[in-house]
Amino acid sequence: MTSVKTIEKIDAREIRRKLGLNQQQFWSALGVTQSGGSRYESGRNMPRPVRELLRLVHVEQIDIRNIKRDDWEVVEYLKAQEPELFKSLKKSARSHAKKAA
Repeated sequence: MTSVKTIEKIDAREIRRKLGLNQQQFWSALGVTQSGGSRYESGRNMPRPVRELLRLVHVEQIDIRNIKRDDWEVVEYLKAQEPELFKSLKKSARSHAKKAA
């Protein structure tokens, strides 16, 4: 998995190639057509929502089909109202993920 420091400089083609995906596989996971993805890879300006989805799906490896609004609301609540609990849960989740890998 590649690391992207700044989302403004994202190189979709490079990420796709590192993942070993063809354009159809890569872009359809974001709801973008193969031809649209090809244009982005050729230098057309990629809208910020598409860049963010690309980062979440292909860089962070998050299956966005599993994200529910309720889950997001819980995370936002914990971050704002219970920051220490949020940090503790986040640390535990990372530890669990490392053990499972």
